[in-house]
Amino acid sequence: MEKVIIPRSEHSVSRSQLSPNGVKVLYKLREHGFIAYLVGGGVRDLLLGREPKDFDVVTDATPGQLKKTFRNCRLIGRRFRLAHLHFHDEIIEVATFRSAADATPEEPPEEAVEPVPEAEALEQERDGRRRGHLHGPRMLKSEDGMVLRDNVFGTPEEDAVRRDFTVNALFYNIADFSIIDHVGGMEDLKNGLIRTIGDPQVRFTEDPVRMIRAVRFASMLGFNIEQRTEAAMVELSGTINKATPPRMFEEILKLLLMGAGERTYQMLRHYGLFEPLFPHFDAWLGRESEGFPHVRVGKALEWVDDLRGEGLPVSAPLLLALMFGEYLEEKIAVLRETGLPPQQAADGAVAAFAGEMASTVAIPNRALLAVREILTLQQRFQKTPGRNGRGVIGRASFPDALQYLRFMEQLTPPKRSLVDWWQRYAEQQGEPQPVEAAETVAAEDHKKKKRRRRRRKKPAQAPAE
Repeated sequence: MEKVIIPRSEHSVSRSQLSPNGVKVLYKLREHGFIAYLVGGGVRDLLLGREPKDFDVVTDATPGQLKKTFRNCRLIGRRFRLAHLHFHDEIIEVATFRSAADATPEEPPEEAVEPVPEAEALEQERDGRRRGHLHGPRMLKSEDGMVLRDNVFGTPEEDAVRRDFTVNALFYNIADFSIIDHVGGMEDLKNGLIRTIGDPQVRFTEDPVRMIRAVRFASMLGFNIEQRTEAAMVELSGTINKATPPRMFEEILKLLLMGAGERTYQMLRHYGLFEPLFPHFDAWLGRESEGFPHVRVGKALEWVDDLRGEGLPVSAPLLLALMFGEYLEEKIAVLRETGLPPQQAADGAVAAFAGEMASTVAIPNRALLAVREILTLQQRFQKTPGRNGRGVIGRASFPDALQYLRFMEQLTPPKRSLVDWWQRYAEQQGEPQPVEAAETVAAEDHKKKKRRRRRRKKPAQAPAE
């Protein structure tokens, strides 16, 4: 596709809307003789009148050159090299133009973004030059076409073509304040379309997580997914599990906490992406409980969307508890019927749930423990205050558990609100030390008390001469 340059007079992006640190980075790179553009979501959001979450820069400077140019630079990533420029209040991510010979995943998994030693990064760069290209090991793909490594640098045109979707491949040029469009992104932005760059079958095979990203952008922006892109998603939806389970957990959090979780949930199910990620849960959703369909999940996600719309935080454990709460409550009830006490039943239900999820969406253990506590506190809330009420409000998960109860009371408004009662009680009691911390301190003190002093041995006397 022919490159299109949109002059400043024909677009809405102003330099004053950019991050001051981002502007400094762009100008400093130009001063040192490099090409540098603002790229990706920042440009897209500014053109849509949205406030960008971050400002990413792309340049022809190599990681080694960036390290020499910026004192606040840290090189990260083994799968492909990036530079993070650390400022007081933000991090500007800078990437080197990559080759379009083969495309690469837009976002690396967690294990790929650890800082790497400077010597190693520079040595790989030197090795790349000796081999006739700009960087270390060239493109690596699995047998089925999934990208494993991509450190092949290229031109601005090649870099634009290897990005995921057309609306994310627009460059803002600080030199003349124009927008550079190599892939038809401006047209898709005007028409509200999410479209892959190139063949969607190939792009989703290279990185199946792109299908999740397509849903995220469509939900977040209120866009439609272009027809060919949509068809490829339906056909390849079962390959989503090729992504690593920890990466999928992070992607799911992004999806459901951006303020359009309920729409996202429906789109995931529509495109066949939900079932391979949550097979047991999806099968349960397809069944009725006591003659009633499971509609609480959608209502819970709508409630989360409302909280996010009000600017209120929603933690990962609270999101998980709201989304899977009814499912876990049924598991707990089944275990209780076998004679297990409440705490053991909750332990068993959460452990079984963790086992179901381990191979597709790996939920961290700390989050699972918090979900368990959110659910077990619901029974404790029925006693006001009962024994050790201060211990209840001192629990680390007390605020999230109270939010969970607030959601449940909205579903079936009670005559007497337990949320209001516990809220007032917590305010009257102040803010006690979290129980976990108090127990840890007490245990450490107990160990110190139990530690017996050793009797000092007398020095051996020298034998008489």
